[in-house]
Order: sequence, then structure tokens, then C-alpha cells
Amino acid sequence: MVLYSTGCPRCKVLKAKLEQKGIEYTENNSVDDMITIGINEVPVLSVDDRLLNFVEAVNWINEQ
Repeated sequence: MVLYSTGCPRCKVLKAKLEQKGIEYTENNSVDDMITIGINEVPVLSVDDRLLNFVEAVNWINEQ
């Protein structure tokens, strides 16, 4: 699981939610990587090869 983040306020919210749930993840802050895979808005959580936007990621975390 990868969290694509730039450290924005919503990125921090998503990080906090992941940590509260004890979900392990790696963080990628490379804008070049994000552009390469088509991310144009952060945060994005990559789960099982699916890219989840902020709302989708929050819903996914809450279901865990």
C-alpha cells in the first residue's frame, strides 16, 4: 500500500487515519512518480493496484 502525498493538510489527515488504524503503508512524495502514473491531485492511496482519491481512501480506511 502506497500513500502518494505532498504533505498537504488532507495528506496529513489520511496519514493520521492510517496510523490510528495501524495500517502499514509506505509514503511516496515524488511528484515525478505521481505524474507518471496519472495522479493529478493528492492524496492518493494505492490499494491492491487501485488508486483511491481522498474520499475513497477515507471510506476504505474506515471499513478496515
